[in-house]
Amino acid sequence: MPARVLAVANQKGGVGKTTTAVNLAACLAALGQRVLLLDLDPQANATSGLGLEKIPGTSAYAALLGQEPLAPRIRPTAFDRLEIIPSELDLCGADVELPRLDRHLHRLALALEPLRADASRELILVDCPPSLGILTLNAFAAADHLLVPLQCEYYALEGISMLTRLLDQIRTGGANPRLSLLGVVMTMFDSRTRLSQQVVAEVRAHFKELVFDTVIPRTTRLAEAPSHGQPIIAYDPYSAGAAAYEILAQEVLTRLAAGSTPPGEG
Repeated sequence: MPARVLAVANQKGGVGKTTTAVNLAACLAALGQRVLLLDLDPQANATSGLGLEKIPGTSAYAALLGQEPLAPRIRPTAFDRLEIIPSELDLCGADVELPRLDRHLHRLALALEPLRADASRELILVDCPPSLGILTLNAFAAADHLLVPLQCEYYALEGISMLTRLLDQIRTGGANPRLSLLGVVMTMFDSRTRLSQQVVAEVRAHFKELVFDTVIPRTTRLAEAPSHGQPIIAYDPYSAGAAAYEILAQEVLTRLAAGSTPPGEG
């Protein structure tokens, strides 16, 4: 079975997108999955979050341009069964260069084909930039599933409605008919505030079963872990943040095993 591609995306910054991509990838690997994390964000926070330096010429940029295969860019991490394709600032050039190329929305899908067919990995997670630019659109065109981290704050639903409209356009427009919304994960939840509880209730009322049961708490330890180049399960394995991402990883595997999104999509 080819590796499945899961895009982690939200066009709004500061919602826990990269935190979710890094920690979910690490927890899936800890559960025995062979995982490749593709850092497609020029800010390269997922790269540094797993302890790698931002080195010029190490990103997927040349592969997106069709100048080389993607496989040589894969790097090991300090964690078993978890590999990464790092990012760095040259990916900023994609917004200018990719639209000039043939099949500009499918450059990532084409580059990923050999990696999807490689039996040495089961899941490819893509950490998208915090925008709806050409890199995110390429991730959507290449992915089987979309996972959306959503911050527990008032403007949450505005952002996700834009994402779901884009998801429908990608599918119905023919760019990627198989793309499905795997789920929405609520992040930065503060149980002490009524606002967090209201936002979660509102999102669950709107998206129903598409919202993961697991809610990611706002914690200092989760915020500290990237500066140490570690996912939370390595930095503080007994913390509330580590427990939340471990349970989320199990939920993700359950949904992937079901073969489709849960009832309630659309």
